[in-house]
Amino acid sequence: MYRSHNCGELRESHIDKEVTLAGWVQKTRDKGFVVWVDLRDRFGITQLIFDEERTSQELLEQGRNLGREFVVQVKGTVIERASKNANIPTGNIEVLVKELTILNTSKTPPFTIEDKTDGGEDLRMKYRYLDIRRNPVKENLIFRSKVSMEVRNYLSKEGFIEVETPYLIKSTPEGARDFVVPSRMNQGQFYALPQSPQTFKQLLMVGGMDKYFQIVKCFRDEDLRADRQPEFTQIDCEMAFVEQEDILDAFEGLTRHLLKEIKGVETSKFPRMTFDEAMAKYGNDKPDIRFGMEFGEMNTVAQHKDFNVFNTAELVVGIAVPGGASYTRKEIDALVDWVRRPQVGAKGMVYVKCNEDGSFKSSVDKFYDQEDLAKWAEATGAKAGDLICVLSGDANPTRTQLSALRMELAERLGLRKNDEFAPLWVIDFPLLELDEETGRYHAMHHPFTSPKPGQMELLETDPGGVKANAYDLVLNGNEIGGGSIRIHDKEIQSTMFKHLGFTPEEAKAQFGFLMDAFQYGAPPHGGIAFGLDRLVAILGGQETIRDFIAFPKNNSGRDVMIDAPAVIDQSQLDELNLLINDRKN
Repeated sequence: MYRSHNCGELRESHIDKEVTLAGWVQKTRDKGFVVWVDLRDRFGITQLIFDEERTSQELLEQGRNLGREFVVQVKGTVIERASKNANIPTGNIEVLVKELTILNTSKTPPFTIEDKTDGGEDLRMKYRYLDIRRNPVKENLIFRSKVSMEVRNYLSKEGFIEVETPYLIKSTPEGARDFVVPSRMNQGQFYALPQSPQTFKQLLMVGGMDKYFQIVKCFRDEDLRADRQPEFTQIDCEMAFVEQEDILDAFEGLTRHLLKEIKGVETSKFPRMTFDEAMAKYGNDKPDIRFGMEFGEMNTVAQHKDFNVFNTAELVVGIAVPGGASYTRKEIDALVDWVRRPQVGAKGMVYVKCNEDGSFKSSVDKFYDQEDLAKWAEATGAKAGDLICVLSGDANPTRTQLSALRMELAERLGLRKNDEFAPLWVIDFPLLELDEETGRYHAMHHPFTSPKPGQMELLETDPGGVKANAYDLVLNGNEIGGGSIRIHDKEIQSTMFKHLGFTPEEAKAQFGFLMDAFQYGAPPHGGIAFGLDRLVAILGGQETIRDFIAFPKNNSGRDVMIDAPAVIDQSQLDELNLLINDRKN
């Protein structure tokens, strides 16, 4: 038996008991006549004491020579600690060591294994197995496990069956590049890793499983950001004989359960917002509604004077920044520079200070009088003491730019609080999006999404105006889940493929198995997929997912710890009948 207790377990009730502990040496403190050692495992830290009055000289020397991260086993007696530490649960006791066994030595770690470490991110990712020993990462992984268990428990009680689907599948167009896997036994042919189990969960509905879920790895070969990984985890769900309202009720229930059980937060019924409303009020389809600063469209109150910047714009739109009238000219100029950054792309920004005395001071005073500016304040909901920020230009990019500014200002003002949670459903998305380069429509979600009831006929006359029977669940400005009611009729699915530019032959080659299944009594069905990594990060008070993943990739999609991806042996290439093209371009 390596241990009778863990390092976070012992309390004053254990005093005078003989115990056995095992763990890693966090640090040692040598006072000459006494040596203290902090012993750490997953559960906490226990202080060990080697005392020359009660410990042999040989054992005292052993304790003195322990290095950081040595793995040791000790046997000893729990005693009351003379100098107590209220910062740790075991701070009232220590263990007087009687036996010490070094189970393994350790090189000096490349960074300190402490909450606040001296290791940079690249270094910590290279030695991720050491980084996991630190409390912040360890607690994040434990937190992720807790969320996953709550998901499984809730869905199981609601009658969902967990079913595993394959990882080696057929390449199908789902919006991002596939990772492909060559087949040795089928020369010249390739599997793809799934971007989602989409077609399989629909086939499970055809198979009569009725309620399915799976916590599953998915793969997308796309450019990465801090909140994306080439492999990610979904809570994937599907239900048969349902309409949109059934899906929203079921998974609003799951989300409310997680908020209550994980964070102790009670939530009322989630608000709903159409895609068009979200774009008009917030400039994006995943608005953060923890704070205001809703957009105020200003064309009617700003395009009647000799200011050509506004007069020639498709959209003039502004937001009211609470308390922003106190900003100095230097601070406002910094905001103008911020929106001009290439990442945002605005050409400039007009501002209006709403003074406490009811007057207005603007960067365009020569074109607009006080009465005009009062109408701007009314359009944006600005009050005395606020600052109005106005952007203009083509509608879609201008909304995107103002949305970025809104989020930046909220961050600076401390309005995006990690302990506040504001979920909402965004519904009524466009079914199709037009690719202006190719002139072809593509599915905003995926090609199996059903149009809203009664809108199928519009596909022939106004495909861009068709609304999807789709929905996203948004939490604190992040999409944490999305899904739709699916097409379950072969003829309707064939029509959808036609409008997406598939020939009948291409549709059969790509999705013939699904079309065939629809001929054998496919039920009406729909579902949703939650991004587990992002959901866990937001519940954990963060927005980046990397520290909630045990072994993440970096922004180049590399695992710097195991050095992957990597070149493979020529013998493996020969088995797979593959040739490597050495050309750089």
